[in-house]
Amino acid sequence: MTHMPARSADGVESLSALPAEPVRQAGTQLSGIYEISKVLTAPARLEITLANVVNVLSSFLQIRHGAIVVLDAEGQPEIAATGDIPPASPSAARGVIPKAVIDHIVTTGTPFVVQDVGKSELFQADPQPPWSSGTVPVTFIGVPVKADKKIIGTISIDRVRNGTATFSSDEDVRFLTMVANLVGRTIRLHRFLNLDVQRPIGGQQRPEKPLIAQASAPGRHPSVKIDGIVGNSPALQQVVETVSVVARTNSTVLLRGESGTGKEFFAQAIHELSPRRKKPFVKLNCAALPEGVLESELFGHEKGAFTGAIGQRAGRFELANGGTLLLDEIGEISPAFQAKLLRVLQEGELERVGGTRTLAVDVRLICATNKNLEMAVANAEFRADLYYRISVVPIVLPPLRERPGDIPRLAKVLLNRFNKENQTELTFTPSAIDVMSQCYFPGNVRELENCVRRTATLARSSSIVSSDFACKNGQCLSSRLWKGTEVSPGGNTIGELARNNSIPAASPRAAGRTVASEDVSSVKACDPNSAGCPAMESRLTQRDRLIDAMEKAGWVQAKAARILGLTPRQVGYALRQHRIEVKKL
Repeated sequence: MTHMPARSADGVESLSALPAEPVRQAGTQLSGIYEISKVLTAPARLEITLANVVNVLSSFLQIRHGAIVVLDAEGQPEIAATGDIPPASPSAARGVIPKAVIDHIVTTGTPFVVQDVGKSELFQADPQPPWSSGTVPVTFIGVPVKADKKIIGTISIDRVRNGTATFSSDEDVRFLTMVANLVGRTIRLHRFLNLDVQRPIGGQQRPEKPLIAQASAPGRHPSVKIDGIVGNSPALQQVVETVSVVARTNSTVLLRGESGTGKEFFAQAIHELSPRRKKPFVKLNCAALPEGVLESELFGHEKGAFTGAIGQRAGRFELANGGTLLLDEIGEISPAFQAKLLRVLQEGELERVGGTRTLAVDVRLICATNKNLEMAVANAEFRADLYYRISVVPIVLPPLRERPGDIPRLAKVLLNRFNKENQTELTFTPSAIDVMSQCYFPGNVRELENCVRRTATLARSSSIVSSDFACKNGQCLSSRLWKGTEVSPGGNTIGELARNNSIPAASPRAAGRTVASEDVSSVKACDPNSAGCPAMESRLTQRDRLIDAMEKAGWVQAKAARILGLTPRQVGYALRQHRIEVKKL
């Protein structure tokens, strides 16, 4: 009997009804898409970024080679990324992919699949084709990379068909097409920023909201500042640069990050920098309402639609018409409501609860979550089609521990706000700044604000010193909140590099060491000289943590994988990424 996947009312196949293997593949592909989106939003030169994308592809697909070729305005190879750092020079692009193959993909604008390159004239036309694999067939799959409906490059992979690898060309084409869409947007963003640097000041369009671009080191993007966003760390600047560009479009944005990283603030900034700035900015926390109330809040209701509906009411979509709608905690909505929301996003139309009239709405949607949506899709808890609809431009907001240099400036801004509210003139001494710079803030900016306000309220004089802080008196909020839980050293586990299956949760619970009662003192005291202080552990790099795990495991990757909570393959990928040579003991 042939297995037929179940379909929902709108004809979309349900992941829960599919066989185990397709579900596993879908979960792997979603994890790959998320890892690639992280790579694409990381602060790096375009050449390095594309090379890292190829490396991620290699870790998720059973491939021999991967390549991304970027074309210039004349259609000639400009960048050839093969996973090597530094990437291949443009002149080496012919060795990456034959020019005839690139021309074919660009001319047709469609995916190109060759089951056996040894039998293809396009590959044999190359003077020195690097495709020979003896008598074993090699399959090639390439897709165009587009930006603004213009083909700007290609992305391709090839596989040796030796009978041991199992793969589907159709699945590969779909996956590579999704990757190509993300890569195309990134290339466009890099080119736009470079063009902005070169354009004369008189020729620039100045937005009504102040957006200041300051010159930086040669060969780097300018330092972009948006009013109200504090910090100059590379991680934050990359987010600000992305926000300043995507704000000018109507693309749906998915803000991802831990609680307290400022998702609502960045959503407001996107709206204020967009052409919709004069229209409403409406927000709704999806997790705060039950499904029935959520539907009424978003879509509105007619009089008498349910008990208590004493009059007609417009929903948030209607209120945001022409403007921007922020749906916070989007990952918490039920599967049943996801189908209703998807219809509105696809059609731009809705019906009020209890109504029959169809209303058209024009809304720019911004979603926010700290939930692992990829895992939710793999577990059939979140619809894959809705995931792709809301994650057009994913932006990952860095936690405070990844930008410790911003802590002193943020603390001063928060203290100035406290002074204005309470008509005081408190200041931080250098010792106070040093204490905060060394602290571990699982609650991110919210926790930092709590620390500043509490310390300012109880300060003994107008100058705040280190002894004024609660952590110096054994009353640290973090040590009480996370006592007895597992603390991730720095929060960023090696798994974020190797798999990124989840956005770090607000609590520092990840693969790491358990905080016993005797360890709590090191957390609450925030002693920078203490080796066990999480604040100091957060300064360790991913490379350091990987080396530490390998040393503990006697340089056996399988044992290191168990220590880190990963698979041996993921550890191997991380070792290659950091160029760590495995010791032979």
